[in-house]
Amino acid sequence: MTTVAGELRAPAWRGGFGRLWSAAVLSRFGDALRTAALPLLAASLTDRPLLIASVTACGYLPWILFGLCGGAIADRVDQRRAMWTVDTVRGVLVAAFAVAVTLGHASIVLLVALAFTLTTLQTLFDNASTALLPALVGPEALGSANARLMTGQKIAGGLFGAPLVPVLLAAGAAAPFLADAGTFLLAAALVASLRTGALERTPRPAGSTLRREIAAGVRTLWQDRPLRGLCAATALCNIGMGALIATLVVLVTGWLHAGTAGYAAVTTAYTVGGLAGGALNRRLTAALGPVRTILLAGTAQTVTLVVMGSVPSLTALVAAMAAFGFMGMLWNVTSTTLMQQRAPAGALGRVSSAFRTLGVAGAPLGALLGGAAATAWGRGTPALLAAAFFVLSVLALIPVARPDAPVAAPGDGATTARVPG
Repeated sequence: MTTVAGELRAPAWRGGFGRLWSAAVLSRFGDALRTAALPLLAASLTDRPLLIASVTACGYLPWILFGLCGGAIADRVDQRRAMWTVDTVRGVLVAAFAVAVTLGHASIVLLVALAFTLTTLQTLFDNASTALLPALVGPEALGSANARLMTGQKIAGGLFGAPLVPVLLAAGAAAPFLADAGTFLLAAALVASLRTGALERTPRPAGSTLRREIAAGVRTLWQDRPLRGLCAATALCNIGMGALIATLVVLVTGWLHAGTAGYAAVTTAYTVGGLAGGALNRRLTAALGPVRTILLAGTAQTVTLVVMGSVPSLTALVAAMAAFGFMGMLWNVTSTTLMQQRAPAGALGRVSSAFRTLGVAGAPLGALLGGAAATAWGRGTPALLAAAFFVLSVLALIPVARPDAPVAAPGDGATTARVPG
C-alpha cells in the first residue's frame, strides 16, 4: 500500500489486490456481455414487457432465498477457494447455455433458469469477495480499493463490454455467452493463484449453528444505526432500480425506437458517468461524510429518473443516464466502504449478506411492477415509478445523516470498531 503523510491512502497493485482487481474486472466484462444480451434475447423471443421483466426479476430472487446463507458460509470457509470454485461452475453453466442457444433451444423459461442459477451462486461469491478485500488492504485504503475495483469494473463492463454486444450478436446469438463463459474461467484461475489468506475468523462457540450465525449477522446490522438506515434506503432504491433495469430495453427500443445501437449508447453513458463518480468519490466523501454523500447521490438520481420517464428523447436519456451513473457510483463505493469499516471482521460475510439480502429484496417486486406499469400506462412510466421509490429512499436516509453510533458486536466474540461520520 502507498503511504501519504504517514497515512494509508491507496492499495498497492502488486500482490493480492492486483490479482483480485484483475479477476473482478475480467469477470465484470463478461457479466456486461451477458446482462446486455439477455434482455435483447428475451425481447427477440417475446414482445410482452412483463415476460421480459421476469428474466430480471428471477435474477434477483436468489438473494432473498439464499443471500443470508451465502454470507454465513463465506464467514466459515476459505473465501479465496469459494470464489474460484463458484466462478468455475458459472463458466461451465454459461458455456452450456451458449450451446443451447446455438442449437435453437433458447426460451424464456431457460433464460429465467439461467438468471436464477447464476445469482444463486453469486450470493456466495459476492459475500466472500467483500469479506476477503479487508485481508488484502488496510482499513484506511478500503475506500480507494473499492473505488478502483468498481471503476475498473465500469470500464470493462460499460466502455468495452456493453458496446461490444451488438458486434458479437452479429456473429451469432450465442457469442456473448461464450465470451462470458471464458471470462468466468479466467477469473477463477486468477483468484485461485492468490496466496493471501482470508480474514482470521474467531472460533465458533460449541453448539453454534448456521442459523444462529445468520441471526447474529442480522442482529449486528440492525443494531448499527447508520447501516440500518442505509440498508432501508438501499432496499427502497432497489425497488425502483428493479423497475428501471427490467424495462430499460423496452424504453429504448419501444418508446424511443432507438434500437440496439441506442441501447448500447444509454448503457455506455451510464458507465462514463460511473467512471467520473469513482474518480471523485474520495474527494466528495471527505468533504461531506459518507452518509451525506449517499444522501446527495439519492436526491440527484431522483431528478434524473424524472427526466428519463418524462422526456421522450434519446439525447435526454443518455444525459440522464450519465448523471445517474455518476451518483450511483458514489452510492455504491461509499456504502460498501462504510459497511466494511463498521462491521466486525469476523462477521463481515454475514453483515454483508444481511445488507445485500434486505437491500435486494425489493428488486424482484420492482421488476414486476415496472413491467406491469409499462404494460398499463406506457413504456416511460417505470422510470417515474423508480423516482417515487428514490424519494422514499432519501427520506429514510435523513435521520441517519450523522453516523456516530458505535458498532454492535454480533454476539460471537468478534471484535468491534467505531467509525466517525
